[in-house]
Amino acid sequence: MLTIGILALQGAFIEHSMPIERLGHLSKEIKQPKDLEGIDGIILPGGESTTISRLLDSTGLRVPIQNLLTAGLPCMGTCAGMILLAKSIEADSVPTLGMMNIEVKRNAYGRQLGSFTRMEVVEKISDAPIPLVFIRAPYVIKVAETVEVLHRVDQHIVAVKEQNLLALAFHPELTDDLTFHKYFIEMIQQN
Repeated sequence: MLTIGILALQGAFIEHSMPIERLGHLSKEIKQPKDLEGIDGIILPGGESTTISRLLDSTGLRVPIQNLLTAGLPCMGTCAGMILLAKSIEADSVPTLGMMNIEVKRNAYGRQLGSFTRMEVVEKISDAPIPLVFIRAPYVIKVAETVEVLHRVDQHIVAVKEQNLLALAFHPELTDDLTFHKYFIEMIQQN
């Protein structure tokens, strides 16, 4: 049984605990540096990336998380979590964790009214169509050679993997589908 940390500063962190527990693992809310002890992986949830970034500093979590990710701790970032993992953000100065060799466009699909759901087959991950929920979603506009593009929607990159890091522009935690949480668990087990 794995223990998956979920950054619980702001955003959809509670929603990530349900699929983790449905898959037979423990979830642990991460609110301060000592909470990072004993975790096998970490999820950076959707939410407001500027707010989460500020809270990473005020709680003292930024550097300990960066150190763990550099050391190989598996991480899944969804929506705002994708933004936080990116090395750069187009036309924006939000301080990120700077861990993934990607450039991201924030609110790429527009504001709340630009939210949508797609049923898509994500090759290498699902044989059947799965729901992808986009809410004020980013997408990736540049990737380094070290980054594997896992999926595109309308030619925009919405899922990427680089070594121990998985970044998704959408919200798998807002559906009943366990595909991406299962994929993340498998990443941890293979680590």
